[in-house]
Amino acid sequence: MTDSVEIGTPTDTKEVTANPVLTRVLNEPATHFRSEGDVNTTQARQAWNESLNHQTTQALLRRDSEVFLHQAMSTPCLDSLEAADGIYLQDSSGKKYMDFHGNNVHQLGYGHPHVIKKITEQMASLPFSPRRFTNETAVQCAEKLTQICGGELNRVLFAPGGTSVIGMALKLARHVTNNFKVVSLWDSFHGASLDAISVGGEACFREGMGPLMAGVERIPPAVSYRGAFPNPNASNNDNNQASDVHYADYLEYVIEKEGGIGAFIAEAVRNTDVQVPSKAYWKRIREICDKHNVLLIIDDIPNGMGRSGEWFTHQAFDIEPDILCIGKGLGGGLIPIAAMITKDKFNTATQVSLGHYTHEKSPLGCAAALATIEVIEQEKLLDKTQSDSKFMREQLLRMKEKYPVIGDVRGIGLLWGVELVTDKTAKTRAFDEAEATLYQCLNNGLSFKVSQGNVIQLSPPLIISRADLQAALNIFENAIQQVCIDFNYI
Repeated sequence: MTDSVEIGTPTDTKEVTANPVLTRVLNEPATHFRSEGDVNTTQARQAWNESLNHQTTQALLRRDSEVFLHQAMSTPCLDSLEAADGIYLQDSSGKKYMDFHGNNVHQLGYGHPHVIKKITEQMASLPFSPRRFTNETAVQCAEKLTQICGGELNRVLFAPGGTSVIGMALKLARHVTNNFKVVSLWDSFHGASLDAISVGGEACFREGMGPLMAGVERIPPAVSYRGAFPNPNASNNDNNQASDVHYADYLEYVIEKEGGIGAFIAEAVRNTDVQVPSKAYWKRIREICDKHNVLLIIDDIPNGMGRSGEWFTHQAFDIEPDILCIGKGLGGGLIPIAAMITKDKFNTATQVSLGHYTHEKSPLGCAAALATIEVIEQEKLLDKTQSDSKFMREQLLRMKEKYPVIGDVRGIGLLWGVELVTDKTAKTRAFDEAEATLYQCLNNGLSFKVSQGNVIQLSPPLIISRADLQAALNIFENAIQQVCIDFNYI
């Protein structure tokens, strides 16, 4: 996609010679919700913002703070951007970051020429399609999605974003089963609207919101490293192990005790802090849902379109959901579009408006989605992702053996979580160390997300070259090594 470039050097800022955060984060109390994203109101974030010695950047950050409604995790902002291309973000000072977060829209990186070409062609012919009309691009896109889904997933509805398709899936499940109750997982994220946070498991989104959607039961997720029901024989990072099936059995217990359950909703692999259940877990979940006539809704909004090395993450576990929700990367990092895909036997809601969105059959969104699928096919990105996955596994597991601050490594495809702990036996979360790692990597041109306060999430674009992937891992390892020194681990 793009040539390798020198990263981490601002064009008109003072050179950063050391991480300015390390002296500010030691022993800082963890007083904020940390489940979704790195905390942006700590002293570490303040120190980072103060280190952005660039007049245009500081002015834009002030204007942003003055005009946008403040909310957790997006105020104050991390930096200001002026460009994005391939795997890189470029800030207002000219500094480039390799983007290993991308809000999960960046499977193809940024500005892929094929996606831009197809969107531009669509804009010139049919830029918008009002409801009650169809168009060739939307039909082709729906047909192509059913093709790559395979199996019985052959009915599609589009929407402008992932949260919207979660709402449609919940409505369809109620319509099909005549049961309004839903089981979801603690620590899950399915969107920020009231219905989505009702079935989500992260407290930071429900804080102060009052009564939410009734009938939601939450159960513990299958967690290999730390969890509600730990198994001493658990083997991390092996999808063929069955050491987490007891988490699935608890779903059946809740279904039988509660009654009236219409759906179970979950990500096949939790994106935020990268929890990878076993194949045995998911096969047991599928059996339980079939036995009790509960619809299985898989939220693959952040991980779909190849991040797992399969088109959709559930395919890595050899199961098929009743309803699949996708989005984010579907639009190629250019156009917001999402889709709910289900089975023909559930095509029974003719008299119900499940979605009815203004951009329901967006020609531009569908052109972007079709182009994204074409790029993944033409550039053989699924095979590449599986190869890159093996490389990342080897590199990160090597680091785990070398650096005492790394307690666990887990992942699939190009989605990896590195959990930092202060003590490997107690598994105490290393909040300060994770923040120090983040800001040191940012100083050196690598951007990623921190989840649960101590899990480094690494999700590079699928188009990344092996050389750039190695360069990014070198930046990460250097930061981990420095943190181990500064926090007296070695």
